[in-house]
Amino acid sequence: MTSRIAFAASRTEEAQSALAVLRAVHGEIAPSAADVIVALGGDGFMLQTLHRYRDLAKPVYGMKLGSVGFLMNQFHADELGARIERARPTQLRPLEMTAVAESGSTVDAIAFNEVSLLRQTKQAAHIRVSLNGVVKLEELICDGVLVSTPAGSTAYNLSAHGPILPLDSRVLAMTAISPFRPRRWRGAVLPASVEVRFEILDHYKRPVSATADANEVRDIVEVTVRESPTRTVTLLFDPEHNLEQRILDEQFAF
Repeated sequence: MTSRIAFAASRTEEAQSALAVLRAVHGEIAPSAADVIVALGGDGFMLQTLHRYRDLAKPVYGMKLGSVGFLMNQFHADELGARIERARPTQLRPLEMTAVAESGSTVDAIAFNEVSLLRQTKQAAHIRVSLNGVVKLEELICDGVLVSTPAGSTAYNLSAHGPILPLDSRVLAMTAISPFRPRRWRGAVLPASVEVRFEILDHYKRPVSATADANEVRDIVEVTVRESPTRTVTLLFDPEHNLEQRILDEQFAF
């Protein structure tokens, strides 16, 4: 069976050239009518593709034409159809963020990597942290804090010294960004079923923004984060590109 393929490519010259080559061979079809979407770029473009087409519930097969490519397969223009047929599916479950701004408006957003809170000015953020309605940190003084999925644990979370999480672990990482008080608190590993609530203390003097992947909300007063109970996306990987093994290997990289 030959898959009907829709293509999406980043704006880089390399990705656009690859797009032209692949469309000349496989044709062009709308994502809504396709069996699979092929994303050409890096991990950032893969996130854009997942957000753009998430409601179509189509599997996405990425090919690396960017700088990182942790979520991408190697680029080869030949035998794309056969590679897709052999590819192995990996399901990712995103985070759901609800942010309340000073204005009283509420913004809902999805994050496949992480939800991060960051101070907006030179003033450190003061944040109260609750899990399932129970206060765990009365006052976290920091540059910010994030909640990461397993798929996102090797991104911003890792650079903030958070733990790398296996994809099938059903846990989330909460990682402090430059914490001042409690001085020794670096974060926690949370069950995926937990609901995290962040309250911004003294938000007029110490404004904070919240970002779900690339969707930013400024001047927030409260943010709730949880793993989505219903949404999933499917990534396709070549058999030799084992994402679980890459996550394991990343823990021993220097």
